[in-house]
Amino acid sequence: MSAIRRLPPDLAAKIAAGEVVERPASVVKELVENALDAGARRVAVELTGGGLEAIRVTDDGCGIPPEDLPAALERHATSKLASEDDLYRIQTLGFRGEALPSIAAAADVEVVTRTPDRDAGARLTAADGRTAGPTPAASPPGTSVTVRRLFQRQPARRKFLKPPQAEAQQAAQLLTHYALAYPEVRFTLSVDGRRVLETPGNGDLRDALAAVYGAETAAAMLAIEPGWEGESAAAAGVRVGGLVSPPHVSRATRAYLHLFVNRRWIQDRRLAYAVEEAYQHLLERGRHPIAVIDLRLPPEEVDVNVHPAKWEVRFRQERLVFAAVQRAVRHTVAGTSPVPAFRLAPGPPPAAGPAPGAGPAAPPPLWQHAVALEQRAAAPRPEPGPDGPAPPAPRIPILRVVGLTAGTYVVAEGPDGMYLIDQHAAHERVLFERIRAQRTRQAVEVQGLLDAPLLELTPRQAAVLEGHAAVLAEHGFGLEPFGERSYRVRAVPAVLAGKDPLGAVTAFLDRLGSEEPGVEDGDRVAATLACHGSVRAGMSLTMDEMRELVRLLEAAESPRTCPHGRPTMLHLSASALEREFRRR
Repeated sequence: MSAIRRLPPDLAAKIAAGEVVERPASVVKELVENALDAGARRVAVELTGGGLEAIRVTDDGCGIPPEDLPAALERHATSKLASEDDLYRIQTLGFRGEALPSIAAAADVEVVTRTPDRDAGARLTAADGRTAGPTPAASPPGTSVTVRRLFQRQPARRKFLKPPQAEAQQAAQLLTHYALAYPEVRFTLSVDGRRVLETPGNGDLRDALAAVYGAETAAAMLAIEPGWEGESAAAAGVRVGGLVSPPHVSRATRAYLHLFVNRRWIQDRRLAYAVEEAYQHLLERGRHPIAVIDLRLPPEEVDVNVHPAKWEVRFRQERLVFAAVQRAVRHTVAGTSPVPAFRLAPGPPPAAGPAPGAGPAAPPPLWQHAVALEQRAAAPRPEPGPDGPAPPAPRIPILRVVGLTAGTYVVAEGPDGMYLIDQHAAHERVLFERIRAQRTRQAVEVQGLLDAPLLELTPRQAAVLEGHAAVLAEHGFGLEPFGERSYRVRAVPAVLAGKDPLGAVTAFLDRLGSEEPGVEDGDRVAATLACHGSVRAGMSLTMDEMRELVRLLEAAESPRTCPHGRPTMLHLSASALEREFRRR
């Protein structure tokens, strides 16, 4: 066995640097955090060659006094901690004093800085392990850090990096997070001399998001109102704010989730899961929301010193925090999502606003609708519950059915235009909420079968049945074992009444087995039951049946989507009709 040896200082520094500096985006992250901690109102990032050739971060913060510059490149030298107690109530983004020394161990660094109270700035350089300076230099107030030849002295690390374009994209994504966490700061990003990001820095989160994702997306986003975290969370000092997308605005990946804890961008699967859980039965499978979650809580309630790159945190009251996020997002999405609008012509659709009919509008086409809406507006609001204010009732306008098109879509008239309602999706939503309410009251409607037919299952169907036996019984399935994979069907849920019982049960098990596992197993069963028991596309309904379906949908808790996240209706406003017919 070889003897234990102390590593040379330069080798130890390179090993430590590897924990902090993984790629150009890591350098950008550390330097931008330093700029924000310095009180910067403008932060400019410039990349050359994907950041491998050069990275420059310039800010207008408080700057560094010349006498402190040499210490800035020393490991564990920082102005942000004074005692061990400060470590447990960190209120800055950086605190370890590792950023600049780690970067200097992996690249050549030049720091030019000036404090507002001095007439001249100072320059400090570090290259090949040697430091020079500080020397006088011309500089505006603030700090500019230039990093060149990243990993040039560590070719093994450099060869594992992605092409320059991909590395620049990583850095741009990271800067996006900080632009949304600090909307009052003006961020700019230039890649090889080309401006790719610029935020206004006016303090408006929606404007910052517009600079990142476009004006149309920003206009559609829903604001999380204070107080929807719940009473227990509020008592613990937990506050949830930010913007979330309505169900009809979604993306194919989770890359559009931005999570901030006390304005620190973090990666946390559990918090991301809490956000996505709030969209359960509102988004289609494979779709994900856009969300900017601004979570604030007392600094002593969160430990940020658990990850080398500070991307993860640990909460003291984990369940309370996750419940607060889930509740606030769910109330926002369920309570204020607008009905999706038709896209009639090429180009961006009108900005999404409040749900049609929810506020003052032009004289409606049907005076009785106006009266009904006034009566609804005058109705008393739900009283706040023990967990905070109740969300606004997510109702749709009162509609008048005028017909059916394509054997599938109910045509209805509302106070502000026309609505097309997918009869299958709408019936799914109605049945889903009815089944879930019956389950809560333990009063599920059951259809008993006198002849108790014999059901033969495949091994896969039998496994699904065994894995969901309790929840299936809870929803009205009476299945009695009668052999290895045979069952007597004694009863089925009432929504399956009138169908072939054996075919209904096997089709139900096949559908249930093909769906991805969810959080709430009972809701999965209810959603599958609702889908199997609802009217199908192409099934003609009478006018009375259509009116009853629309009436039930108006009373639903979340009438705008089916349990699988598809829209139940689309809205064509009166103004859009006038525009298309050239009346305005």
